[in-house]
Amino acid sequence: MEVKKRILLVEDDEAVGYLLSEYLRMKGFELSWAKQGKEALVKLDQSNYDLAILDVMMPEMDGFTLAEKMNEDYSNLPFIFLTAKSLKVDVLKGFYLGAVDYLKKPIDEEELVIRIENLLSRLDNTASKKVEVDAYTIGKYHFNSLNQELVVDDQKINLTVKESELLKYLVDKKNQLCPHKDILIKIWGKNDYFNKKSLNVFITRLRKFLERDSRIKIENVHSKGYILRFEP
Repeated sequence: MEVKKRILLVEDDEAVGYLLSEYLRMKGFELSWAKQGKEALVKLDQSNYDLAILDVMMPEMDGFTLAEKMNEDYSNLPFIFLTAKSLKVDVLKGFYLGAVDYLKKPIDEEELVIRIENLLSRLDNTASKKVEVDAYTIGKYHFNSLNQELVVDDQKINLTVKESELLKYLVDKKNQLCPHKDILIKIWGKNDYFNKKSLNVFITRLRKFLERDSRIKIENVHSKGYILRFEP
C-alpha cells in the first residue's frame, strides 16, 4: 500500500484552510492544518511532514517568521508559500528564506495539487539517488549497520536493532546537530517524554561502546540534541 504524503498547511483563514485541507485529503494526501504559526511549530515538534504550505499574513507570527524558525530547527522540511502578498519584494523574500515555490492567492486547487505532486516527485527522485551505506569506519572502530556489528581491536560488539539504527543515524550526520525530535520520530516513531528518556539510555550505551577511542565523542547540546564528533 502506498504511503500517503504528509502535508502541513498553515493558514489562518477558516474558509481557505477548510477548503484546501478537504481538497488535499480528497486527492490522497495526509493533511494537518495549523491556524497560526505557534500551532504549526507544535505540530512540527510532534510529527514529520513531507511538505509545508505557509500563508504569510497571520496573527502573532507571520509566515516569514515561521519560515525562519523552520530553517533553524526543521531545515530538511521543504516549504512553499501560498499567500495574497504578491509584491516582488515579498516573492524575493520568500525565495530568500528557502521556499521551493511561491504561489499567489487565489489559486486553482487542481493547479496546486499538480505543483505539489511535481515537487514531491522531484524530491523523491533526488532522495532515491543517494547511495545507502552499510559499512563505516569510525576512528578505531568498524561498524556494519546491516549486521548490527561494531568491531574494535578484533573484538566484536553485537548491537541491538535500536542501537544500530541510532549509531547509523549519528554517523550519517557526523559533526552535525541531530535534534532530539528528529531522532525520536525517525527511530522511535514518536517524540514524547518516555521515548526521550529511552534515547538518553541508548546514548549512554553507545558512549560506553565507543570509549576505546578518545577521539570519538557524542556531545549533548542542552535542550537540542546530540552531535557525534570524531577526528580522522
